Amino acid sequence: MAGARRQVPLVVALAALALLAGCSRAVMTTPSVPPVTGMEEVGMASWYGAPHQGRRTASGEVYDMHQLTAAHKTLPFGTRLLVTNRDTSQSAEVRVNDRGPFVKGRILDVSYAAARLLGAVGPGLIPVRVRVLSLPARSSTGDGPYTVQIGSFTTRARAEALRDSVNGATIAETAVGGETVYRVRIGAYADRAQATAAARDLATRGYQALVVEP
Repeated sequence: MAGARRQVPLVVALAALALLAGCSRAVMTTPSVPPVTGMEEVGMASWYGAPHQGRRTASGEVYDMHQLTAAHKTLPFGTRLLVTNRDTSQSAEVRVNDRGPFVKGRILDVSYAAARLLGAVGPGLIPVRVRVLSLPARSSTGDGPYTVQIGSFTTRARAEALRDSVNGATIAETAVGGETVYRVRIGAYADRAQATAAARDLATRGYQALVVEP
């Protein structure tokens, strides 16, 4: 009996540790340096897909593996990132709407749609360079139109080719970290629901659509 009593504290301690480990995905790490547009991070990225489809992300949005989104440990929700596969130079622009990955040595967890663009579906883990393209406004009223982005390029010719293939598409030119980025966008939608519906329609037509906040 004495031996059994001595084991109780150990069992309780192990249970507590297991509980803490299970809650770790809800923890947000404070960034050591405040994020700014143009900052870069280099490391390994993974992806997540079907098992998480339809579940709530840390931002409260429902996870859609066919949208260009990502999980980051510290960047604000709504931050837009240019992610580049350092082995192949394939790139994708994603929006942060989740927290993670909580695995040592990884800096980003991208959606299935982004993983396809980055060539990460097969390998599962790829070396990436992550650049902050834009940060969400500190206070946003939600006023102004939403748009749907279907491409982001560092060469204007590729952006023009995509623009010319879609009625109503335009090119937004932005300087990011000394480099010009050409974003191909469609529409001016009054709310996120309308923009999301348009993005889903574009996705069924083979475009990688990303809803852009006003």
